Amino acid sequence: MHHEIAIVGAGLGGLTLARVLHVNGIDAAVYELDASPTARTQGGMLDIHEDSGQAALRAAGLYDDFLRIVLPGGEAMKIYDRYAVLHHSDEREDGGRPEVHRRDLRDLLIDSLPGGMIRWGSKVVDITDGSGPGPDASRAVRLADGSGPRWEVRLDDGSSFTAELLVGADGAWSKVRPLVSDATPTYAGLSFAELDLLDPDLRHPESAELIGGGLMFALGNGCGFLAHREPDRLHVYAALQTDAAWSADDITRDALLAEFKDWDPRFLRLIHDADTEPFPRAIHSLPIGHQWKRVPGITLLGDAAHLMSPFAGEGANLAMQDGAELAAALLAHPGDTEAALTTYEAALFPRSELSAAESAANLDLCFAPDAPAGLLNFFTSHA
Repeated sequence: MHHEIAIVGAGLGGLTLARVLHVNGIDAAVYELDASPTARTQGGMLDIHEDSGQAALRAAGLYDDFLRIVLPGGEAMKIYDRYAVLHHSDEREDGGRPEVHRRDLRDLLIDSLPGGMIRWGSKVVDITDGSGPGPDASRAVRLADGSGPRWEVRLDDGSSFTAELLVGADGAWSKVRPLVSDATPTYAGLSFAELDLLDPDLRHPESAELIGGGLMFALGNGCGFLAHREPDRLHVYAALQTDAAWSADDITRDALLAEFKDWDPRFLRLIHDADTEPFPRAIHSLPIGHQWKRVPGITLLGDAAHLMSPFAGEGANLAMQDGAELAAALLAHPGDTEAALTTYEAALFPRSELSAAESAANLDLCFAPDAPAGLLNFFTSHA
C-alpha cells in the first residue's frame, strides 16, 4: 500500500495533523500500535493553552466541541507543604487554560476522522528508505530527478506500506526518530507512582476536600504529591527523586508509604485508601534543544521530537500545535514537501527548546530542598 502522507502514532499530535489535513481535503493514513482506542488508559487531566492546544483545535474545526468536554472548575489549584499547611489556593473558574481529560480529547479527535483512516494494531518493526543498498546515493539521485524519497515501513504482521512523507508521532520511544536523530530519552531522576481514588465525594470525602476541584501540589523534602480532580475520581501521583530501578519494580503500597513516613496523615491516606495499586511511571526527557538535520520526506512531532517532563504543562499542547503547524506548512507549500518541512522545523526547534528548558527548571523548583517555596515564588511573580 502506498500513501502520500503516513503518520505513525495516533496520539494527540498525530490525530491533530490528520484532522487538519482532512478538513482541508488532504488524506493521510494513521498507523497506531494500540489494538483499539480503549486498549490503554489515557492518562489524566490536561490544561489546554490558548496559543497552542486551543489554536490547534480551532484549526481542526473542533473548538466548540472541545468546550463541551471541559471540566468545570478544573483550573482551581492548591499548594501545600508536607505538613498539610495550605500556602496557595486559587479557585478561579476561567484562567484561559480549561481542563479536559486526555481520553475525552483523544476520542474527540478520533471521532472527527473518517472510518478506516486509523489503522489500529499496526506495530512498526522496520523502516527503510525503499531504495535497497546504498540509500544515501540512491536518495540523492531521486531527489535530483524530483521524485523524492519513498519510505518503506514493515509491520509486525508481515505487511508493509510506503509513504512519500513519513511523520513520526509515535511518542517517547519513537521508531521513526532514529532515522533523523541519535538522541534517546534519559531518566530525569524522578518517578511517579500513579493511584486512583474512585467515587471520591461519597467514598473519599476528606481526600476530595484536600485536593479541591482542580490541581493539587504537596511538596517538600525532594518528593511530593500531584493530584487532579477528575469527573469520577481523584487521580494522584506520588513523586520521588529516586533511581530508575525503583520505578522498574512492582511498587507495593507499604514501600510507597515508607517513602512518605514523615508526611501529614492526610497525604498518606491518598496512598492507603487508593482503589488501585501503585503504578510506576519513570519520567524521561530528550536533550533540551533537540533537533536534527533535514532528512527528505520525514519529520517528527510531539514527544518523538521533544519529550520533556510534565512540569511545564506543555507536552500535549505542543504535540497538538506541532500537528496543526505541520499541516499548515504542507498546505502552504503544495507539491513542495521539503519546503514545508523546512518551514515547520524552523519554528518547531526554538519553540520546543523554550518549553523543555522551562519544564526542566520547574522540575528542579518543585523538588528542591526548600519546596514548595520555589513554586510559590513562581506563581507570585506571574500573578
